[in-house]
Amino acid sequence: MSLGSLQATMFVPTALFLGTLAAMLLRHPDVPFYEIDRVAFLMLVLGVSGRAVVTRQRLLVVERATWPMIGLIILAVASVIQMPFDNQTWCLLAAKFIVPFALFHLAQLVFIDERRLRHFEVFALVVLAYLCFTSIAFLVGAKSLIFPRFILDESLGNQADRARGPLLQAVANGVSLNLLGVLALHSFLRGRMRGIKGALLLAALPIAVLATMTRAVWLSFGVSIGILIFRTRNRELRRACGALLIVGALGLLVSLSFDGERRALADRLQESGPVDFREAVYSGGWEMFMEKPLTGWGINQMPSELAQHVSGYKEKELYPHNTYLELLVEHGMVGMALYAWLMWEIFRLGRSAVPQAESNGFLNSQFHSMWPVLLAVYWVNAAVVVMNYQFVNGLLFTMAGMLAAQRRRCACNSSS
Repeated sequence: MSLGSLQATMFVPTALFLGTLAAMLLRHPDVPFYEIDRVAFLMLVLGVSGRAVVTRQRLLVVERATWPMIGLIILAVASVIQMPFDNQTWCLLAAKFIVPFALFHLAQLVFIDERRLRHFEVFALVVLAYLCFTSIAFLVGAKSLIFPRFILDESLGNQADRARGPLLQAVANGVSLNLLGVLALHSFLRGRMRGIKGALLLAALPIAVLATMTRAVWLSFGVSIGILIFRTRNRELRRACGALLIVGALGLLVSLSFDGERRALADRLQESGPVDFREAVYSGGWEMFMEKPLTGWGINQMPSELAQHVSGYKEKELYPHNTYLELLVEHGMVGMALYAWLMWEIFRLGRSAVPQAESNGFLNSQFHSMWPVLLAVYWVNAAVVVMNYQFVNGLLFTMAGMLAAQRRRCACNSSS
């Protein structure tokens, strides 16, 4: 990167950040395309770091959540450097640990005022609209409208028979829809998303979730909406959540009126193969954990080793489909303890005070009350899929970084 280009990136930190998230969404590791997500991430790190140096900002503010992140990175790197170089392993390390660590801290330097937070909010709504449109187009068979085209390539990713979006995995698509849907409700209640556009977007959300044809996604969406209804005294929020459930029920009834969709839904509800498979790999994964309970087997060692501990399946590599089981197997009790510590610190960020000047902003008390719901969506879905998805991790840890920066501003205001 030339010096002039680096200087230019310093003046657009928000655009760099949101562009990086977009690149992580639209470029899947299995797609044989130029690694635009890595380029965008490097530009973001250099641009924001350079801007911090020029403006004399503190480049790295150590939060309580920083320490377990560093511990997890050290564990992962220590296991990787002992193996022959493998690009996939390093990509997984980056997606699970390095990218969340970087975006958590860079977000504290970028999203420092309401104008930039508003840009993030608009970005989240645009991405939600895109994911809903893509999922519904897949559901109704309008595949010519789906972009990018690699979403339809059955040789890439998995679950090509479901609405999986650019993440090429139905659960990852579903958790993205769920997280962004909660943010859309937040925008609706703040009056930032009104009129026919807002109504259409919220109405499309439960249909898009239904299109994933994934029971875990349906369950987490229903539970998150239920929690919002029962935890709040805001009548408008209750009405909006109730409307989402009604639209979802109507979408289900309409789907059942078509033979093809009715058979697909029935197959998903009655299918026992995935449950049997998960029981087998969970049992094999637990055996692996008991063999090396303290420090684990190392990153990306589970797929090939798990096949040796599971009988009845001929695949050379098996995947655990569970973030917590993978952590236990790959990094042992030490890694799981660090992860639990990290999630606790991330949860605590939502319990901090809201500065008076930001009481009507994006990170208002309503967002703080929704933060446990956002985390619950992530945690529940992490139990049925390994969170190796840069966009999902990046989205969650970006919002966590925003809350950390807000807490620091509140502390500074109190001390002054």
